[in-house]
Amino acid sequence: MTRQETLRPTQATDGITQRIARSALTPDSPVTSLEKFHRWYDDRQSDLRQRVTRAALDDIRGWHFDEQTGDLRHVSGRFFAVEGVHVRSDAGPIREWTQPIINQPEIGILGILVRNIGGVLHCLMQAKVEPGNCNGVQLSPTIQATKSNYTGVHGGQDVPYLEHFRNPAPGSIVADVLQSEQGAWFYRKRNRNMIVEVGDEVEARENFCWLTLGQLRRLLDEDHIVNMDSRTVLCCLPIGGAGLREEFLYPDDGWHASVVRSLCGDSGSVWTTTEILSWITENRSRHEVSVRRIPLREVRGWTRSRYAISHDENRFFSVMAVDVEASGREVASWSQPLIEPHGTGTVAFLVRRIGGVLHALVHAKVEPGFMDVVELAPTVQYTPENYAERPDGELPPFFDLVRDARPEQIRFDTELSEEGGRFYRARNRYLVVEVDEHLPVDVHQDYRWMTLFQLDHLLRHSHYVNVEARTLISALRLPV
Repeated sequence: MTRQETLRPTQATDGITQRIARSALTPDSPVTSLEKFHRWYDDRQSDLRQRVTRAALDDIRGWHFDEQTGDLRHVSGRFFAVEGVHVRSDAGPIREWTQPIINQPEIGILGILVRNIGGVLHCLMQAKVEPGNCNGVQLSPTIQATKSNYTGVHGGQDVPYLEHFRNPAPGSIVADVLQSEQGAWFYRKRNRNMIVEVGDEVEARENFCWLTLGQLRRLLDEDHIVNMDSRTVLCCLPIGGAGLREEFLYPDDGWHASVVRSLCGDSGSVWTTTEILSWITENRSRHEVSVRRIPLREVRGWTRSRYAISHDENRFFSVMAVDVEASGREVASWSQPLIEPHGTGTVAFLVRRIGGVLHALVHAKVEPGFMDVVELAPTVQYTPENYAERPDGELPPFFDLVRDARPEQIRFDTELSEEGGRFYRARNRYLVVEVDEHLPVDVHQDYRWMTLFQLDHLLRHSHYVNVEARTLISALRLPV
């Protein structure tokens, strides 16, 4: 689409932040009530069925182990590969190791269409089955596709609504940013997170529905309904900024008021944004991390059996494979490898009101798959099974505050799935735990207190906030 030679405002002037806030405050929709949604969702669970069976690694249709490297690759040379990495790091209890990792260099699109319906912004969500989902159907973005998918490498059907993201109309883009995914399982993986506004010419097709942000926030409180890709895109909504007090009217001095002050950006913060950026840069410069791709056959401490590549101490994860038959997908059947984690993770933000403004305690975390050494992570991010045989002193910092939290401290607590297209039944318990002034402002050089406005600012750029933190921020920024 061509651009006319007329000047346009540099900053958006259509009040998108305020319209996002109003949608967040709308728990019901003129299109779909939550009661109606659950009936529709149950019907999708019945109609969109899939059959997933474990497959022997040597028998995965369309995949092969490379004779020279041992890497597990698709015959087309596209999609992704399972390779090895050798890691040296000055962070964490283990300083050198090798492991399998997914290398998917192509950039996919995760996109949500939004539309004004009855004066309220709605998101077009898709009921989608993935082979790794623990419960069949979950709510995905409008489009969730790798480049190999949307360019037709699989020979399947076209991806619905793709044209709105490949060729968006001028002025329609609400958000568009490259974001990372799990740095422990992916090598420098990025997806394009997009939100595009459309008009009433766009209708919900079969297996799609329109929901307000308020409805989606309430569905986040339910286990395994809103999938990981939806959560990361929703987190990219530009909700922070001045003027939110007029939309979120919380006259008291309680929890909700502290969230709104944190989003507004004019209520103050412990650290300035410039100081936060300097701290991130210092951590990226201070840590010495070497990540070198190696052939999968050179990975040590892992053993390949007929059905899996597993760690010799049965920790961390395994690489397994599945045969899939599914309805409602671009192709009806296929085979693929998946990462199968060992155990359910715990992912938690500690939050605290400082001067009446909610702050989250973020961790400058090193993971081998990150593009730039460090990204901001939740306060606690770990899987207990990985620490089962280590001394208590090696447990993650602040874990005890999450483990021992009283019910009244817990502001969010939901078990949610990770990406079912690459991980087999991967799940984490996500928590937001409020603490008081007994946890000081200066806690550790790898941690900083940040407001939601500061996190919103960083989310408009790539490679600052990791995917686990984005899930919790999605819940925190939409108060219920």
